[in-house]
Amino acid sequence: MLLNCHSFFSLRYGMISEEELLRMGHENGYGYMALTDINNTSGCLNFIRMAPRHNIRPIVGVDFRNGIEQQFVGIARNNTGFQEMNAYLSGYLHSGQDLPSEAPAAELENVSFIYPFEKLARSGRQLLLPNEYIGVSTKDLTRIPFSPLFKFRDKLVIMQPLSFRSKKDFNAHRLLRAISENTLLAKLPVSATAEEGEQIMPQKVLRYHFKDVDHIIYNTEKLMAECHVHFTFGDEREHQNLRLYTKSRQEDYQLIYQLACDGLRYRYGANVNDDILDRFNMELELIEKQNYIPFFLVNHDITSYARRKGYYYVGRGSGANSIIAYLLNITNVDPIELDLYFERFMNLYRKNPPDFDIDFSWRDREDVTRHIFERFGKNGQASLLATYNTFQHSAAVRELGKVFGLPAYEIDALSDGKYDPNKLDQYATLILKYARYFQENNQPNHLSIHAGGILISERPIHYFTATDLPPKGFPTTQFDMVIAEDVGLNKYDILGQRGLAKIKETLEIIRYNRPKEAEIDIDDVKKFKKDPRINNLIKQAQCIGCFYVESPAMRMLLRKLEVDNYLGLVAASSIIRPGVAKSGMMREYILRHRYEDRRAEAHPELMKLMPETYGIMVYQEDVIKVAHLFAKLTLAEADVIRRGMSGKFRGREEFDRVKRKYFRNCHELGYDSKMAQDIWDQIASFAGYAFAKGHSASYAVESYQTLFLKAYYPLEFMVAVLNNGGGFYAQELYIHEARMLGANVLPPCVNHSFAQAIIEGNNIYLGMQFLSEMEEKTIARIIEAREADGEFTSMNNFLDRVAISIEQLTILIRIDAFRFTGIDKKTLLWKAHFRLSTTPVKAPQKHLFQTEVKDFELPTFHSSPVDDAYDQIELLGYPLCSPFELLKYPLPPSVMSQDLHKYVGCEIIQYGYLVAVKNTRTARGETMHFGTFLDQRGDFIDTVHFPPVAAKFKFSVKGVYKIYGKVVDEFGFLTIEVIEITRLDSVERQ
Repeated sequence: MLLNCHSFFSLRYGMISEEELLRMGHENGYGYMALTDINNTSGCLNFIRMAPRHNIRPIVGVDFRNGIEQQFVGIARNNTGFQEMNAYLSGYLHSGQDLPSEAPAAELENVSFIYPFEKLARSGRQLLLPNEYIGVSTKDLTRIPFSPLFKFRDKLVIMQPLSFRSKKDFNAHRLLRAISENTLLAKLPVSATAEEGEQIMPQKVLRYHFKDVDHIIYNTEKLMAECHVHFTFGDEREHQNLRLYTKSRQEDYQLIYQLACDGLRYRYGANVNDDILDRFNMELELIEKQNYIPFFLVNHDITSYARRKGYYYVGRGSGANSIIAYLLNITNVDPIELDLYFERFMNLYRKNPPDFDIDFSWRDREDVTRHIFERFGKNGQASLLATYNTFQHSAAVRELGKVFGLPAYEIDALSDGKYDPNKLDQYATLILKYARYFQENNQPNHLSIHAGGILISERPIHYFTATDLPPKGFPTTQFDMVIAEDVGLNKYDILGQRGLAKIKETLEIIRYNRPKEAEIDIDDVKKFKKDPRINNLIKQAQCIGCFYVESPAMRMLLRKLEVDNYLGLVAASSIIRPGVAKSGMMREYILRHRYEDRRAEAHPELMKLMPETYGIMVYQEDVIKVAHLFAKLTLAEADVIRRGMSGKFRGREEFDRVKRKYFRNCHELGYDSKMAQDIWDQIASFAGYAFAKGHSASYAVESYQTLFLKAYYPLEFMVAVLNNGGGFYAQELYIHEARMLGANVLPPCVNHSFAQAIIEGNNIYLGMQFLSEMEEKTIARIIEAREADGEFTSMNNFLDRVAISIEQLTILIRIDAFRFTGIDKKTLLWKAHFRLSTTPVKAPQKHLFQTEVKDFELPTFHSSPVDDAYDQIELLGYPLCSPFELLKYPLPPSVMSQDLHKYVGCEIIQYGYLVAVKNTRTARGETMHFGTFLDQRGDFIDTVHFPPVAAKFKFSVKGVYKIYGKVVDEFGFLTIEVIEITRLDSVERQ
């Protein structure tokens, strides 16, 4: 008889999870419960899924409110009503308009609407439609007999709100309301909160309250019994995705068969053999049985659109294990070449849908998304996928700190954990207490958008959920990917990455700068794989700027594994993932790779399953192989383990059941219990982080494409890297790399530069957008004036043609953008202030004759390279000279990185400019660091700072450091185990 229950998806209002509501309902004797969150349906499907476990008949609806004011509650009578209600709510969420005071009962006949008694009493309404009711709570019982509404005898139902478990929940609710209202808790009005009494009472007690008006109990039970919204979940779920791409299943099959046959000729030519044809037929048969042909055709549609538009993309994920995907040009990974395990992607027993991730340039992704919605979303069948942003410690502390009125410095200290627990006052204690409560409660804060998930369903999306309309402008579900999978919807992952933009822009720069250059086929990866020049870059780990292979950790791994081929890079791409390193298997893999006798330590069964990786689990499909072939679990059970390791699914009953069966099977198969546990620990440590092999192979393909460009067009490539946000490192390192590759990197110039960096010969001119506080409109005016009337001849000529403020002009002068004039910066600044201090900024007008500007005789100003460097640091964030030139004192002779091999085992001194720091923790929870520096020649220095040193010497501030430590050689990779590190003083500005 609970028709108005709020979960914590009544955002910044409710406190109870869907499952907790059901548990409470069962414990208090209820057989029916209605989840009616405020303007939200996030929890509805999960509520329906979990209700049978608690012997509850679930009912779903929406509490329609304007702010805190309840207008009416809608209850779905059936699935059609749920869809109607979702569509109605979505209309108001999309438009941002207030809800009306009267429900659309006449239009939404499959929804029952309940008005709160008090609100309806004030309205004076005399007529109710068949699907309209009056909600009465216990606090209304004393007034209802004396109200004109009492005559609606058949329309009165119990609507006792439930929002809290306890007084603590209510207190937390008040804090959430203050956060939502952006006000101090002390100023939060009572009218902005719920009542403390919105807590559950046993069914018997609730019935007792209504014993004198038992017709209300009868009406309530009758209404609830008439409501039935049904979905199938898990192993029983219905296939909810787009079921036909064309007009029939036969036509779909004929289309995919024809496309795949065309792909056979394109991909393999005359080299088609029985292995390829067997794989082709096996996959196509299985894809048809699983009714996933439309899924492949939609992905083909998306990638075909991208190719027509000239967009570069990478198809990855477990879908890259499929030869049909390869033949349809969804991926560039050949599963025959790599012996990819198709069962990782799809098998007859796998219940969750297949997975493709398609990466596009961050510049092109929005247009691809628009195409998907125009192509498949016309009938409301497409939407973006939501995620739930929960209150994490730091965010919760900051929000609560503002609610309690703490000053910023106190909030910072509490958020960063920099406080003495013994000196906290009552407000700080409360803030930490409720921040912890929100975190432990997994309290949602707001809905966000999944990184790339798009749903395309057979039915309209509103059949499953209401939708929001965030700034991206596309409808977005109110549930996340876990619920989508549960109910049978698979997502299409359309992701944006900068690596592809680098490839595209490099090719554009080459075409512009080298018009006579032969057209480059960037998809001819087979040729790249055999190129010794590219493979040598990998072996030497000279991969700065290249996709996925430039980080210090990857540089280290490539050197230790001596990778010089595609297959080695595929393995490295997965080995580098956190789980493999955490389990200790990264080191073991290196040992087995380098030393053949070490491979004898592998378990014979595992070696048989994974000979290519020396019996070590490296890829996600290895988890399936080990679970299925080693522990004799079914493929479906093996996939439950793989999914369960990824996080949210881990707590589910299905996962615990399969885990128990794994150990039971191992025992029955006679495996040593310690070995079974060790193998399980390996699975648990990395399965959620490891890549599918096809996914790693896709990454390796993109790595080879970027490595090709770096090997043969290094300067053009580095310009594209700079223009697309760099990569792992700060922009400064890519400028250093360009210089190491022979470029002359110059600050912006008004006669050469554009918004982005450009290249002229060996000169790279940085873009004006790289300058801090430089406005887009100013950059546009400069370029427009230059393109209209040619280069500027002087600063006065520039000011005659470009409307610019003194602040913007000062930035250009300080960065030496007028160096073509031959006049020093300080003189130009004086002239600029003389010119603009008395003349307002206005649009320049063309004059028939050029008027003379009065010039003043100025003293000779002193300037120095140090001044220039500090201007660059302030405006760009880094100097364009060597940072070693800015030291206060000259450096004594020291060891260079190129000579480190001579000092293995010795203690030495090096001087290095800090590039990157990785902070980590030991198994005992102690902090340690890995550092990356540049020596005076520009070569890398890699350092290890063990906990005692990390605690004593801090080095996070940018600058040149004196590094004293011991040279260690591990598998040919040289590092400095730091004993002492000191930051050196820089020269002061003159």
